[in-house]
Amino acid sequence: MLADASLPSATRSTVMLPRIRPGAPLRRASKPQRRYLSYSSVEGALEPPLHLTTLSQYFRAEMLQKHSSRPALICRNEFPRAHGGPVSRNLGRTSHLAWDYDEFSRHIDALARGLLRMGVRKGDRVGVLMGNNSSYAMLQWACASIGAILVTINPAYRINELTSVLNLVGVKHFFVVPRIRSSSYIEMLAEKFPELRNSPSGAIQEPSLPELKNLVVVDNTGQFEQDADTLGPKSWIDWREIMVWDESSPESTLQREISKSLQKDDVINLQFTSGTTGAPKAVSLTHSNLLNNGLSIGRCMYLSDTDVLCNVPPLFHCFGLVLGNLAAWTHGACIVYPSEIFDPKAIVDAVVQEKCTALHGVPTHFLGVLTEVDRRRASGEVLDMRRLRTGIAAGSPVPIELMKNLTAKLNLVDLTNAYGMTETSPVSFQTTPADPIIKRVETVGRVQPHVKAKLIDPDGNIVPIATPGEICIAGYLLQKGYWDDEEQTRLVMRRDPADGTLWMHTGDEGIMDDEGYLRVVSRIKDIIIRGGENLFPVQIENVILTNSEIEEAAVVSVPDSKYGEVVGAWIVRKPGSNISREAVRATVSQSMNPQNAPAWVFFVGEDGPSKELPKTASGKVMKHVLRDWSRDLASRKVGFMSTFRE
Repeated sequence: MLADASLPSATRSTVMLPRIRPGAPLRRASKPQRRYLSYSSVEGALEPPLHLTTLSQYFRAEMLQKHSSRPALICRNEFPRAHGGPVSRNLGRTSHLAWDYDEFSRHIDALARGLLRMGVRKGDRVGVLMGNNSSYAMLQWACASIGAILVTINPAYRINELTSVLNLVGVKHFFVVPRIRSSSYIEMLAEKFPELRNSPSGAIQEPSLPELKNLVVVDNTGQFEQDADTLGPKSWIDWREIMVWDESSPESTLQREISKSLQKDDVINLQFTSGTTGAPKAVSLTHSNLLNNGLSIGRCMYLSDTDVLCNVPPLFHCFGLVLGNLAAWTHGACIVYPSEIFDPKAIVDAVVQEKCTALHGVPTHFLGVLTEVDRRRASGEVLDMRRLRTGIAAGSPVPIELMKNLTAKLNLVDLTNAYGMTETSPVSFQTTPADPIIKRVETVGRVQPHVKAKLIDPDGNIVPIATPGEICIAGYLLQKGYWDDEEQTRLVMRRDPADGTLWMHTGDEGIMDDEGYLRVVSRIKDIIIRGGENLFPVQIENVILTNSEIEEAAVVSVPDSKYGEVVGAWIVRKPGSNISREAVRATVSQSMNPQNAPAWVFFVGEDGPSKELPKTASGKVMKHVLRDWSRDLASRKVGFMSTFRE
């Protein structure tokens, strides 16, 4: 049921949803009779009920018992026996790693025993810096089974950022690959922390990292032993050495005892906010947060044990870790990692050869995949993507034209759109294939079960429908708080004095319609206030991207002496395009009120300091960087539209 929450009963409206059998996926149903909303406040259905177990308990009771022989994990760039141990069935594959749920469980347990033998204890923070690989997947479940807290770290961090986050949460055990792209982590750590060369394994004594005791290297290069000899570190442990395959070992008993003692509200994951506007904060997430959100996401996608998800987003981010891994595995589906890092060629190969039914990505990922598909088809290659049907487009606002192209070119007819943030585990709104197509491309759907949402004005009042307001979220999915940062937690998580409900104030601006569908129009801080009128960058970006000569667009405010702020548009042209600034402005002015038309147009690779839009590793455009660039260029009159004042 969707209902106007936190309003007097006389003004409360309700939108009825079909009842859902506990544990069943959402299914298309005849349209129920509706009573429409009048205020932007909703409550999700109370069915199916929330699961009150831990992740490891759910794994054994639901996933392993029901799907033991079904495919669970395929890693196309890893050898079949990448972790040693007994000979693996490997789903009969010889070219790359491929596990069913039983083999996945066997590897997880061997790692959990190894972690315990290495000295990992309940509550210890276990840092992970890797691309998408089977070791990451194993750590996600192994840490949860012994109550350790998985700390997911952005591989793009520089050494000072890495040091900061390791110390911020007190990482005691750090798992790292030698190299990703041009970043050589072994060399970086050895140069920054000389004591790593001399400290014995398991007893690191590096003054700059006072909590760190273990450093484990997962070799993704095949050259770790050579690098280790060159750099001479004594403290580093080879990943394969920590695995304990003996199921009768004392650690097996300890693992079972710890697992029984765990509670659903224990923190098991620290994910850092993406840092598009400032220093990252560590979001504390629990078994209940992650398990129930994964289940809810998968239901919206209609996932089952016959689905195969090509999971492209990085696992250090909630998109890959929860919307990808947990949404699929909690429904008995299979996860495919096409490569460690984003690689359009590998993605297309994986979709075709593994017969994937689902594909996840942020707009940047999907644009790369579409370009690769167009290139191959233009060369005469036949790509069979008939099995592809669903997935999630999220991470940043998804342009309407992109959603249409994904449906037309990749057969993603059941593609869903989702909204959330790391602090809400992350998804609070999501579309389903049953939604009308216009709702699926223009909104992020309706509120999830067991979740409340409201849109408020600056004074905290719930706004009427069709009126912009800040999105606030309540329910089981709220984080426990930012790790060791009560001040920042109190700034965004506030209780309603009237009923005690704890709300997460997202900082996002949204508009809700009378059926409860939400459109996210901007980050509040990104809204452009032109002469006292609010302009929403996402809406302007959607219009700009209707122009077939434009690949990407990002809209930001530019200071103006007359209006205070005006619209600036950063444009990535499609290959071969020479679209002019005037044409970009005309694209907007012909479809929107003229105040939305950009006064400044900047071409990426020509006007700014970079050849690409500045983005986080999760694909979000860093608009605070673009605002700085725009301010500098505007001071030099670069990109100014001569027709602006007319």
